[in-house]
Amino acid sequence: MTLLTLGTDGLTSSAARLVHTALRRRDRDRRVGRTLWWKRLLDVLLGTPLLLISLPLLACLALAVVLDSRGPAFFNQERVGWRGRAFRMWKLRTMHADCDQTLHRHSAASWFAARPHGDFYKTLADPRITRVGRFLRRTNLDELPQLFNVVRGEMSLVGPRPAIPYELAHYRPAYFQRLEVPPGMTGLWQVTRRDRLSAGEMMQLDLRYVREASPGQDLRILLMTIPALLASAAQGT
Repeated sequence: MTLLTLGTDGLTSSAARLVHTALRRRDRDRRVGRTLWWKRLLDVLLGTPLLLISLPLLACLALAVVLDSRGPAFFNQERVGWRGRAFRMWKLRTMHADCDQTLHRHSAASWFAARPHGDFYKTLADPRITRVGRFLRRTNLDELPQLFNVVRGEMSLVGPRPAIPYELAHYRPAYFQRLEVPPGMTGLWQVTRRDRLSAGEMMQLDLRYVREASPGQDLRILLMTIPALLASAAQGT
């Protein structure tokens, strides 16, 4: 893991300055950092057995990915983690190999600006998504490899989703408070209305999580994630 600095690929200088300014301002209050001692313990105790249990399923899904389309089974991408640290987040590949990321950049800009761009920020109608990829995204099984990130300490089971560096250019100053906790595989907005929420609504839920993070809340979110994923798969979103 490295600390994002000015000039990092995919992160504009203005966005980097906003990250560091926002985090320096929040350094005046270390309450959040002091009260998250339990989080790593919970991630190791729950994340390690979950990873071991999921390995056979991951192997089968990886095989399905490579049989369905040309390219590797796994996809990794630079993301922004706790206090601006950059890391590589892993997923099962759901798109055709070497596809252009311009569409996603435009969708992200439109989403943060509350401008319509297709149905939602993330949609299964994206032509870059493979046949197996649609199934993986519908069931959220493409996220399983992030259990490796959790065990490595780069992510948490519960927390705000890790941002792509170029998304930081669209953040309002308050949004950078999301970086005060480790990014997670699931969170408050994932167990509510998911991608039917606007950018502002999602960010507010993430900021609420930062303020209210506790062992009890993490366990509640984890329990709520299972029916939320089943409902999402049934609706095809």
